[in-house]
Amino acid sequence: MARAITENFHEYVVEVESETPGTYAAICGLTTRGINRTSNMSTSEVPDCDNEALPAAVERAVQSQEVTISGSGVWASQSHEMMMDWWYSGATKNIRIKHTKAAVGDTEIESGAAYLVNLNHAVNRGEKVTAEIEVQFDGLPTRTAKAA
Repeated sequence: MARAITENFHEYVVEVESETPGTYAAICGLTTRGINRTSNMSTSEVPDCDNEALPAAVERAVQSQEVTISGSGVWASQSHEMMMDWWYSGATKNIRIKHTKAAVGDTEIESGAAYLVNLNHAVNRGEKVTAEIEVQFDGLPTRTAKAA
């Protein structure tokens, strides 16, 4: 029996493009990251034409899809200005999700323009400032396969 190949925390990376195009930096301080891929569904009730007394069947179709990123951790000074500038600009930034353990030919990078939708901080006396973020891609990200 073959054992599953897994990724560790540091091998599943979310990066934001810097002011230098093509140069990316990880968001420092995050201790949890979540990537959510959602299909928004539409439904239709379809009746039985031979016996309308029967319950209708519910048929579904994908209406749209979206990819979002959530994260939390400590607020790190290394990413402070980048994150503050991004949120206050209200603009998109290019980001990428890296699956560093992807097999050759499989999706290694998901990338595209995204909005920083939520940037939240909290702190309790005697503790470090924490942060929570939510990022939403503007459309679907581009998938790039891992090269040999």
